[in-house]
Amino acid sequence: MQITEVNADGLKRTLKVVVGQDELGQRFDRRLDEIKDRVQIKGFRRGKVPVAHLRKLYGRSLMAEVVDQAVKETSTQALTDRKERPAMQPSIDLPEDKDEIERIIDGQSDLAYSMSFEVLPEIDVTDMSMIKLERLTVDVEQDAIDEAIGELAKRSTAFEAEEGRAATEGDKVKLDFVGKIDGVAFDGGTGEGMEVVIGQGNFIPGFEEGLAGVKAGEDRVVTATFPEAYQVADLAGKEASFDVTVKEVAAPKVPEINDDFARNLGAEDMTKLTELVSARIAQEYAQAARMKMKRELLDALETSHAFDLPPSLVDSEFESIWQQLNQSLERSGKTFADEGKTEDEAREEYRKLAERRVRLGLVIGEIGDKNKIQVSQDELRRALVEEARRYPGQEKFVYEYYEKTPGALAQLRAPIFEDKVVDHVLEQVKPAERKVTKDELFAALEKVTES
Repeated sequence: MQITEVNADGLKRTLKVVVGQDELGQRFDRRLDEIKDRVQIKGFRRGKVPVAHLRKLYGRSLMAEVVDQAVKETSTQALTDRKERPAMQPSIDLPEDKDEIERIIDGQSDLAYSMSFEVLPEIDVTDMSMIKLERLTVDVEQDAIDEAIGELAKRSTAFEAEEGRAATEGDKVKLDFVGKIDGVAFDGGTGEGMEVVIGQGNFIPGFEEGLAGVKAGEDRVVTATFPEAYQVADLAGKEASFDVTVKEVAAPKVPEINDDFARNLGAEDMTKLTELVSARIAQEYAQAARMKMKRELLDALETSHAFDLPPSLVDSEFESIWQQLNQSLERSGKTFADEGKTEDEAREEYRKLAERRVRLGLVIGEIGDKNKIQVSQDELRRALVEEARRYPGQEKFVYEYYEKTPGALAQLRAPIFEDKVVDHVLEQVKPAERKVTKDELFAALEKVTES
């Protein structure tokens, strides 16, 4: 095999690979030897078919297989020998001349093909100790604990139906309804046994307010208006009337916060529940602080590394983002104009996002490789279990999807690898700690998220 570099322009490479006809002949003979003991031909015992006869029957088809396999193996070997790091799968260009192809298959000519690809750029990883970060810390105050326990109590609220009760805020109303626009019922606008808690804001504006004062057995017409940004385009911004029949009005009964309440939630008593809630709040603060610090670290890694990006990687990432965006717009019935931008402006914005993701992906990959950071099978297995838990009752299908879909496990591996690299870098950066309030923490997180 001969390898010649015919083009090296920036990150682009083109190699010419020549596999001599002698090597092809040797590969063909080995392939013929592999099948001679397995071929069953009428008039011959298995394994006793003359080689000349096998060549006559299967020669061209076997040589076509040999050529295909030779291209796969030699193209891989060429990259290995040259220590190339292709950004994506190389493009292989075989001879276009039919006579040339015939000569190759007949074993009368060398196999010559070209392979084009982009290489990953050389990345000079910045000195991590030069990056300045701040880890925000928040004390868990008693007010936050009390508020969280109060929310637990609210979520544990039971409702008791009261005959003759006029519905007020916080009450649960059970009802049937038929929604109409201009007197005509619309799809999805009918419900039976629907339960509405007045004041929760789970329905379109005006609906819950229109139930104030209703009693069991009452019929009422409630008027409400769909939001302009409603996900069903045909209903967005339109006023609708709902013929409502009230079945039941139930008053909320918030449980008393005591040891019995704690035991109902699985804790031994209020002291233990308080400890558990405090630990959960501390974890939420720590996660928020890490998210804020991680975003700042990624920003620092992006701005401190300047190198050419492989266009093929950027194009692939952009197409993935663009496809997801258009699918989202289609589902919601919206256009780019609804988002306050033109399609060209959106393309420019998401192209920059694709470039950021590719640059950070390469930097993170380089840091991980140089520091031998890997994702273990146990870590991948735990991630798969967590993913399956997101789909109760469908765990088997989730496992089968990740087992049978090429590249699916890589999607689980990537965020684990990224977090491990981030943790490694943070150990080197040694962020300074600063104590802040809860509001300051989440304001800081919101600020870096929006930037």
